[in-house]
Amino acid sequence: MARGSALNRVDWGLVFLYLILVTLGWLSIYASAYNEAHPSILDFSQRYGQQLLWISAAVILATAILFIDRRFFYAFAYIIYVTLLFVLLLVLFIGVAKHGARSWLDFGFFKIQPSEFGKFATALALARYMGRAQFQRHSLRDWMRVALIIGLPVGLILLQNDLGSAIVYSTFLLVCYREGMRGEVLLFLLFVAAIFIFELLFDKLYILLGLLLLTLVAYYFLQRQPKALLRLLLFQLLSFAVAYAASRLLGWEWEWYVLSLFPAILTIFYLLIQSFLQRLRNLWILGGLLAFSLLCSFSVDYVFNNVLDTHHQRRINDLLGIENDPLGWGYNVNQSMIAIGSGGLWGKGFLEGTQTKFNFVPEQSTDFIFCTVGEEWGFVGTSVVVILFLTLLYRIIIVAERQKEPFHRIYGYAVAAILFFHMTINLSMTIGLFPVVGIPLPFFSYGGSSLWAFTMLLFVLVKFDMDNK
Repeated sequence: MARGSALNRVDWGLVFLYLILVTLGWLSIYASAYNEAHPSILDFSQRYGQQLLWISAAVILATAILFIDRRFFYAFAYIIYVTLLFVLLLVLFIGVAKHGARSWLDFGFFKIQPSEFGKFATALALARYMGRAQFQRHSLRDWMRVALIIGLPVGLILLQNDLGSAIVYSTFLLVCYREGMRGEVLLFLLFVAAIFIFELLFDKLYILLGLLLLTLVAYYFLQRQPKALLRLLLFQLLSFAVAYAASRLLGWEWEWYVLSLFPAILTIFYLLIQSFLQRLRNLWILGGLLAFSLLCSFSVDYVFNNVLDTHHQRRINDLLGIENDPLGWGYNVNQSMIAIGSGGLWGKGFLEGTQTKFNFVPEQSTDFIFCTVGEEWGFVGTSVVVILFLTLLYRIIIVAERQKEPFHRIYGYAVAAILFFHMTINLSMTIGLFPVVGIPLPFFSYGGSSLWAFTMLLFVLVKFDMDNK
């Protein structure tokens, strides 16, 4: 009786969606790595046979999670998190490199990527901390601690040179927004990202003039006084004129960008002084935003040239149209788009993909597994896969919303955010809308680490939902 009631509490919709996606992923791996000398899908010497082993282990793991007391995950959330941090630190010393990133632990008969499990551990720790009754949504101290929980694994993963895994953690910002973080924070981060992109596309002078223009527009909406706006504009023009005259008198040949820095810097002080005199907090924020924007503008070149690897630089340049090398760093994406486009409406049929069969697409069973779906099943097949993922995400949000405990709800939204980010970025990579950063497609891409990590993420939520009912 108890066993039957427990089975009735399982959200079978989530389970069936999981099994369908895993099965489709396995068939896609078989198609992408098909070897005529080893035609059996159960051949364990091939990737498709090995993936079956990972799937079998994942099913056992999922079943085991359903028998664990839900209080275990709450009680040991911080311990699991700290343990994963230690493992991530350990990888820096004894890890093995793969595709330029030292992010794997080699146990001889198999390799594991701890950064994949770090997302699960961070989701638990974040849900535990933000789910406390003492958590204050308007407390800067609490939000700083949330940033620390997210930032520690990100820092360790960046030290491993694994940019793709690190940027996945940015998706926890969506969870923070759901739990009360101000929307202005997200807009600010989007603004910083826009500055980074514009700095790569346009001359610095145009970026600086654009920032000054935005400052004038924002200043007008804050003050609603045309005379005040005119005074600020005249102040900027006068500052520029003084800087230009001084450079001429001293015989210094300053570029227009350097000359424009003077009114920008003086505008910051103008806003800060006015905010102090008039006790206007919004002007202080506007001045701070302008100062931070200038710092971001100055740091773009350093980050791009010294922090990002050469292959990341080239892929970003290729995406933005700054450079084009379809036979070099743009080869993967170019071949992926050819494969997807060649599928047409209905596709070429199972095991009939020529781009896939002749290995034109590198990493076609891992990061670029979606191009196999596009070539063999066409627009209809890819649409079905996307709909299945969106249905899964919708179901996860429904499950998260009906949780009674904040810990369970926040964890559920973390699961939805992680899966959404992986799906969006991976699909965008394969069709050339995002730089290639090595992010697997959940339940589809070959590999045990990602499959097990996604399985743990999903079925811990299923377990929470069982006890909630």
